Amino acid sequence: MPKQKSKRIFSFLFLLPLFLLKISLIYLLFFSIGDLEENSHPETSIFLPLSIQNTIPVQVPVAVAVPVPDPERNQTLYHSFTSRKMSRKKRMSLKILRPGARSKQFAQRATEFFDPLNVNNNTRSCNLSFFMTWISPSRYFSERELFSIESLFKWHPTACLLIMSTTMDSSKGSELLKPFLNNGFRVVALSPDYKYLVKRTPAETWLKQLRKGEVDQGEVSIGQNISNLIRLLVLYKYGGIYIDTDVIVVKSMYGLKNCIGAQTVDAVTRNWTRLNNAVLIFDKKHPVVLEFINEFASTFDGNKWGHNGPYLVSRVVRRVTNQVVVLPPIAFYPVDWSQIGGLFRGPGSQSKHESQWMREKLQWIQKESYAVHLWNRESRGMKLEKGSIIQRIMLGSCLFCNSTRFQSILALHTS
Repeated sequence: MPKQKSKRIFSFLFLLPLFLLKISLIYLLFFSIGDLEENSHPETSIFLPLSIQNTIPVQVPVAVAVPVPDPERNQTLYHSFTSRKMSRKKRMSLKILRPGARSKQFAQRATEFFDPLNVNNNTRSCNLSFFMTWISPSRYFSERELFSIESLFKWHPTACLLIMSTTMDSSKGSELLKPFLNNGFRVVALSPDYKYLVKRTPAETWLKQLRKGEVDQGEVSIGQNISNLIRLLVLYKYGGIYIDTDVIVVKSMYGLKNCIGAQTVDAVTRNWTRLNNAVLIFDKKHPVVLEFINEFASTFDGNKWGHNGPYLVSRVVRRVTNQVVVLPPIAFYPVDWSQIGGLFRGPGSQSKHESQWMREKLQWIQKESYAVHLWNRESRGMKLEKGSIIQRIMLGSCLFCNSTRFQSILALHTS
């Protein structure tokens, strides 16, 4: 009996370290790895908290206490680590806001561009101001964006176009815009001075907080949201027409004033249900644009796509319906994003019903539309087929119709 008892005690002492090791691992995994799965960012999920690396025991003597990880400490260390990593990433994304030599000259250069007294004898004066924004590198400013500019000047030959872009305000950007400049059209890309543009607007405080890291940028690209803001700032500062770079102009906009386009309408009441900010037309210092800027600064949410763009203008206009003209969808958005593919297809690839839709849609666009939004996110990779609505629109809105570049675009997409 004593021998069996001593044997059991020996077995117990031998197995106790293994048992404690198992318990500590289960405890560790339950409190620490669970936090990683729930709270980690995809880019940082491959890293374990430092406390996990330092507390997993390899061999535990009986007389030594097993270190039990503190779940709160693990979570604090993990979030401290990831917040430092994420803050570096956020700071990198804010590089577009850093002032440079060119951006500091923005106010002067913009004044010289728009002021008719500064126009020399070889340059046309402008009687309408257009604006675009471009946040991406200049190498992505492709044939589609260039054709948008081409269509703009086709219908507004004496207009001015200011492209708000640091990347296009470069030798590469100048080379891309050279065909327009060589033909006397007034276009320039300027690096924006954000501090100058937000001055004495509700966005001034917001921008300061953003630079200090006091604004949650969210998951939506900060560049996209800066683009949403800057179009409002330049319209408020100078007045004119803002258009996205994936918009083809199909008719003169000289008669439009203080208006915005509806994207969708109610099928029964025909009242608009959502507006869009791809085309905005407002006078200088217009109160509705100021309210757009105020809404941006006071309700900014970087985690909801469209919250600071199309949904923003929709929220504001619902409150100030008597101060702005809302044009029907056909004005700028003749098809919704889900139907844009129909404008790229030719009659040969369509059914009888689709061909009828195509003929009616083309006639309607030619009669009622001022521009066609291409919904770039959806249509970027679509093939332009021969005889399609988009091809016919391009043929009617081209400026350099006989150029090798334009002919190669049609040949490339319709072959």
